[in-house]
Amino acid sequence: MTSISDTSQKRRFRFPTAFTILFGLIIVVAALTWIVPAGQYQRTLNAALGREVPVAGTYALTDPNPQGVFDVIMAPIAGLYNPATNQANAIDVALFVLVIGGFIGVVASTGAINAGIVRAMTALRGREKWMIPVLMALFAIGGTTYGMAEETLAFYVLLIPIMIAAGYDAVTAVAIILLGAGVGVLGSTVNAFATVIASDAAGIPFTQGIVLRFAILGLSWLASVVYVMRYAERVRLDPSKSLVYDRKAENEAHFLSTQVATLEFTGRHKLILAVFALTFAVMIWGVLLGGWWMGEMSGLFLASSVLVGLIAHPGEAKFVDAFLSGARDLLGVALIIGLARGIVVVMDAGKITDTILNWAELSVAGLPQVAFINVMYWIEVLLSFFVPSSSGLAVLTMPILAPVADFAGVGRELVVTAYQSANGLVNLINPTFAVVMGALAIGRVPYERWLRFMWPLLLILTVIIAASLSFAALLS
Repeated sequence: MTSISDTSQKRRFRFPTAFTILFGLIIVVAALTWIVPAGQYQRTLNAALGREVPVAGTYALTDPNPQGVFDVIMAPIAGLYNPATNQANAIDVALFVLVIGGFIGVVASTGAINAGIVRAMTALRGREKWMIPVLMALFAIGGTTYGMAEETLAFYVLLIPIMIAAGYDAVTAVAIILLGAGVGVLGSTVNAFATVIASDAAGIPFTQGIVLRFAILGLSWLASVVYVMRYAERVRLDPSKSLVYDRKAENEAHFLSTQVATLEFTGRHKLILAVFALTFAVMIWGVLLGGWWMGEMSGLFLASSVLVGLIAHPGEAKFVDAFLSGARDLLGVALIIGLARGIVVVMDAGKITDTILNWAELSVAGLPQVAFINVMYWIEVLLSFFVPSSSGLAVLTMPILAPVADFAGVGRELVVTAYQSANGLVNLINPTFAVVMGALAIGRVPYERWLRFMWPLLLILTVIIAASLSFAALLS
C-alpha cells in the first residue's frame, strides 16, 4: 500500500536543470521563427564602431528561414562555433572556463587555498561581514569601467570556500560577485562595451548622461549591498535560512577540505597564493590596458598552472591529474555557455531579431516624455533576454531607437542609459546569459533558487531605475 508521504514525494515538482531550461528556450525560439515574420534592416558600416549597424526606417520583410529540428540540434554546437564558417562564438569563453578549472585544480591540490582560508578566517573573525561591501565595490568598479562579466567566472572558486568557511553559503558568494559586477554594468559610466559603444551608435559623446548613471550606480550598489548583507547575516545566525540549506553538507564537502582546520600555512603556501593573486591582477591589467581577451587570459592561467606546479613539484603525473580534475569540475559550465549562446544563434538564423526590433521602434512613436523613456526601458528589458551581449544589443538597437527620442523631446543619452540599465538588470538573472548560468553552475545554486533570492531585489532596482529615468526625462 502506497503511503500519502510516498505519493506526495512522487508528485513533488522538481525544477529542471539549467541544461533543460536552455534547450527548452532554443526550442521555443525555433518555434517562433515559424510564427514571427522574417525581416531585416539595411545595414551600413560604422567606421567609429568598426562594424555594420542597422539603418532606421529601412526595415523590410524578407524570405523566411524557419528553424527546424536539425537547427535545434545544432544550436548548442553553433553556440560554441559556427560549423559553416568555423568562426568562434562562445568557444573562447568555454575554453577559458576549462583552463580556469585546471588552474584551480592545480592550486587546490597543493592545499594552499584551504590553508589560506584558515588564516583569513582567523584574522577576520567577527568582521567577516565587511568583506561583502568591499568586494562588491571592487567588482562594481570592474563592471562600470570595462563591463566585467566573463572574467568574474575565475573568482567564484576562490570566494565560495571563503564565504562558506565564514558561516555563510554559496548563494552569498555568488551574489557578491554576480551582483557586484552586474550592478556595475547596470550603472555603467565609462564601460567601453556598453556606454561608449551605445553612445557612439546613438551619435552622442559617452559623457552625456554620466551624472545620472553615477546616481543609478550608487543607489543600485547600496541597495544590493544592504540586501546581500541582510541575507548573509540571517544565514550566519540560522543556517536553515539558507536557500541551499539542503545542500549544506554536500557543498561543504565539495568546497572545503574536511582537514582544513588542521592545515599549516607554510612558506610554500604563501608563495603559491602570491602567484594565484598575481595571476588575477595580471588578468585585470591585460583586459584593461593590454587589449587581452579570452585567448590571452586562457594562456595566462595555463602558464600560471605550470608555475604553481613547479613551485609545489608534486610530480608530472599528479600535476596533470590535478589540472584535468579541475577542468572536469567545470566541464558542465563550459557546455552551458554553448547552450546559452545557441539561443541567439537560432534567433538570428531565423531572421526574427530585426522584426522584434522593428516592433519596438513602432511602439514608442508619439509617446510623451516619461512614458517614452519607460516604454523604451521595458523594450530593452525584453530584447536583453534574446540579446544578452551589451555590445551586441547596443549596436542592434541604438541606431534605430536613439533617433526616435528626438521626436519625443527626450535626450538620446537617456535612451543609452535606459538600454544599459535594462541590459544590466536582466543579465542578473538572464538564462540566456552564459555568465549567469556559469556562475550558478560553479556555485551549485539551482536556477529557481537564484530567482527566489533575486526577485525582491529586482523590484527594488527596477523602482530605482524607473524613478531615475522618469525624473531625468522631466528635466530634459
